[in-house]
Amino acid sequence: MAAITITGLNKIYPNGTIALQDINIAVADGEFLVLVGPSGCGKSTVLRCVAGLEQPTSGSIAVGGREINDLPPQARDLAMVFQTYALYPHMTIFDNLAFGLKMRHRSPEDIRAAVVTVAEKLGLAHHLNKKPRELSGGERQRVALGRAIVRQPQAFLMDEPLSNLDAALRVKMRTELLKLQRELKATVLYVTHDQTEALTMGDRVAVLYQGRLQQVAPPRELYDHPANRMVAGFIGSPAMNFFTTRLNQEANGLELVLGGQTLPLPEDFLETRARLKPFQQKKLVAGIRPEHFTASAENHAAARLVLTIRVEVIETLGPVNYVHFSLPDPMTGQVRTPGVAALDPAISVAPDQELEVALDPRRLHFFDPETGAAI
Repeated sequence: MAAITITGLNKIYPNGTIALQDINIAVADGEFLVLVGPSGCGKSTVLRCVAGLEQPTSGSIAVGGREINDLPPQARDLAMVFQTYALYPHMTIFDNLAFGLKMRHRSPEDIRAAVVTVAEKLGLAHHLNKKPRELSGGERQRVALGRAIVRQPQAFLMDEPLSNLDAALRVKMRTELLKLQRELKATVLYVTHDQTEALTMGDRVAVLYQGRLQQVAPPRELYDHPANRMVAGFIGSPAMNFFTTRLNQEANGLELVLGGQTLPLPEDFLETRARLKPFQQKKLVAGIRPEHFTASAENHAAARLVLTIRVEVIETLGPVNYVHFSLPDPMTGQVRTPGVAALDPAISVAPDQELEVALDPRRLHFFDPETGAAI
């Protein structure tokens, strides 16, 4: 396998549409790197540029240290797995798996040995004489993966390969794909719009938005330390809550003004969050993840902030209740800002009930209201 290095990649279409702006990504040898972002953010365009299906306007793409910008797709030694499987319906599974090797004029003996080995690895050995229409969606996806694997390319490019599967099968295929990637020590550049898929699969995740790279980091770092409001709101489900707030230094200490309520902060709060010091007495955006709210009395300790909310809607999902509420936003003139808290279902709540929720101030995120950058 080989590393993939993308440097200064730009793509501008003839009509002036800017698809990519100065993308820099390095995928290490054997790494599983996921490109994620909302529809139209440019993630598939990055993949198509690496594959040679799109010609970048500028920038460099290298695989294994060799620049491949001027090479046709078939000379790049990369295998692409598509969302639609792209199997030949008139061919058997054996012939679908063998097709790429036949095009490279491998001997019949080598082809059969390679196909049988990959088919056994993917649980397809007893399907080799069938046609794609005789297989389930998950089995067809394995064939598409097998066709890529059998070529033994330098790296794999995968464009939402699991999006056509139902939810349960997607979870199963995610696990199978990760096991296979670890076994092969494969370099994978993987595109998805599903942030859950990105966080569970990627060694690192690259977040794109409007053609720009927002942050590249391991999943935990994206969750705990998002670079900006876009990343914070995209990573995590349900999405992070955002409220307009202010840090006021009063005679009795530092206070957080949130939803018309004044919450006292610990004395050492600014010592651990020094970047917030210049933002005192100024409007800020506070980010709170739904799962960082609690409602149990034992968590109402002095080190925690206690916020009073009025329950509007309750979504019951077995292990968790999503409690929807809204807070007044006097600083922006908005009537109310919606929010959601993920609470223990053992806590009894009902619509229109007032409820005290606690949150750890260390779990608060703050963002510049003008630039969206994390503070």
